[in-house]
Amino acid sequence: MLKIGLTGNIGSGKTLISGMFSTLGIPIYHADEESKKFLEDPSVKNEIVRNFGYGILTTSYEINKRSLATIVFTDPKSLKQLNSILHPKVMRDFHNWALLNSDHPYVIQEAAIIFESGLRQEFDYVIHVSCPKEIAIDRVVKRDKIDGNSVLLRMQFQLEDEEKTGLSDFVIRNDGSEMVIPQVISLHQQLLEISSKRNDDIPSGAADA
Repeated sequence: MLKIGLTGNIGSGKTLISGMFSTLGIPIYHADEESKKFLEDPSVKNEIVRNFGYGILTTSYEINKRSLATIVFTDPKSLKQLNSILHPKVMRDFHNWALLNSDHPYVIQEAAIIFESGLRQEFDYVIHVSCPKEIAIDRVVKRDKIDGNSVLLRMQFQLEDEEKTGLSDFVIRNDGSEMVIPQVISLHQQLLEISSKRNDDIPSGAADA
């Protein structure tokens, strides 16, 4: 089984692309959504309070996600600190989840900042969903009902699209220049072939060793 990272900057359409892979029967782990669940873990909550103060809590003593987002999207040190708390837990959870889905030829983790977080080595291959910044900003403004400056603020801690394209093993272009579905199907076939070849290369009895 291959572990595939699916990344792309905000507004690139990576969630749309992951949905297409899901339709093809591939299990998808949504890292950003899963990380939010860990905010409810008492040990994580305590660590966040130690780093960000009690002001980060709501009146019901839950993590105020909006306040936390405001802090980390304006301060790279705070973002790095939050990532150091959440990412190890998310990656352990992902690897455990992958084991439960090991009967599939490959699984995908959808995550926005694979390269920025130094997590490239956790995956066999990385797919980048490429989209020009101008198109991405317009999408997020319409989707989240926010202004362009707010989108740029969230983008400032992400590598440029061109850089991620160069770092990735595969690229899906979601800029309107070509249809997305044929790209996904073609890449799906490539990954099935790679997975099959890898299984063929495993010596007989190795799995029982």
